Amino acid sequence: MGYIGAHGVSTLHRYKYSGVDHSLVAKYVLQPFWSRFVNFFPLWMPPNMITLTGFMFLVISALLGYIYSPRLDSPPPRWVNFAHGLLLFLYQTFDAVDGKQARRTNSSSPLGELFDHGCDALACALEALAFGSTALSGRSTFWFWVISAVPFYLATWEHYFTNTLILPAVNGPTEGLMLIYLAHFFTAIVGGQWWAQDFGKSLPFLSWVPVINGIPTNRAILFLMIAFAVIPTILFNVYNVYKVVQARKGSMLLALAMLYPFVVLLGGVLAWDYLSPNDIIGNYPHLVVVGTGLAFGFLVGRMILAHLCDEPKGLKTHMCMSLLYLPFALANALTARLNDGLPLVDERWVLLFYCAYTFGLYLHFATSVIHEITTALGIYCFRITRKEA
Repeated sequence: MGYIGAHGVSTLHRYKYSGVDHSLVAKYVLQPFWSRFVNFFPLWMPPNMITLTGFMFLVISALLGYIYSPRLDSPPPRWVNFAHGLLLFLYQTFDAVDGKQARRTNSSSPLGELFDHGCDALACALEALAFGSTALSGRSTFWFWVISAVPFYLATWEHYFTNTLILPAVNGPTEGLMLIYLAHFFTAIVGGQWWAQDFGKSLPFLSWVPVINGIPTNRAILFLMIAFAVIPTILFNVYNVYKVVQARKGSMLLALAMLYPFVVLLGGVLAWDYLSPNDIIGNYPHLVVVGTGLAFGFLVGRMILAHLCDEPKGLKTHMCMSLLYLPFALANALTARLNDGLPLVDERWVLLFYCAYTFGLYLHFATSVIHEITTALGIYCFRITRKEA
């Protein structure tokens, strides 16, 4: 099954990345550091290898979280919190310098953008698990993944319509990641129990804040992030797409249709958890977040590819393939209601097969698209030299 048609191939040859980062922290602090850091990499090292190396830092971080806190509700050793922070800092650094390495070696390509953002989409799940380990967030870890995945998906959707990736003055890839790895380092000093106590005790100077004062700190931080980061970002993305659609006299409903698969994915997993007799998000947070994160990665990757190939705006049928497993999982959970709380298939196996299905789907997409793009452009994924004509 091919993902790129003849029109897409011709568009790939003309594609140029366009992005704007309004972050002052990036401009005055991080960019100068990244510009120096990229010189540590030899000129023969391909940018995609830097991207993949940075991604592996988060894989290690998520594995550490699983080893020391399988349900993400018990504090790991403090060195693990420090490792989470260091690995996330390295991920952010490698993710920033891969583009600089591409320009430095004159090897920029649409594949690099797809590879970079594809790894970033999967990183949402891995870092949510690492942060869940630090913040002892348990089943709330899934919601930490949600509040990273929603802005990421909306930003990709906005990029698809505006043709420019716009990062506001305060954004997730810069200030957001910085706050998270600082939180990891802070926890290495004060201990994980800081997150489990009431918000008013953890931050006494904010004890006057209503509603969230009497709830655990990790949950209060979740609410604050939704209110002051996620919702404003969503409104920013939707407004920018609306302006473009109106200028082109297009259909906003058609634009919103591209959000449908993600909404169904999120709603389907939450419905599965609600029907589950085994509290899947509470007992198996790693499996739920990884399986759903892979499905999310497929959705994001498919939208990025549509942008690179200048496909017609609207819902892509391939995107719904990530949803095909959910009806079986929901039906299996429903059987427990009719069978004294026992599902037809043990939900641990259902979750394992869910991860296997979404991993297989994502792997097929990634390998197929890499092969198609490298063939079309005459390049390699992990080599800078071009293929011979």
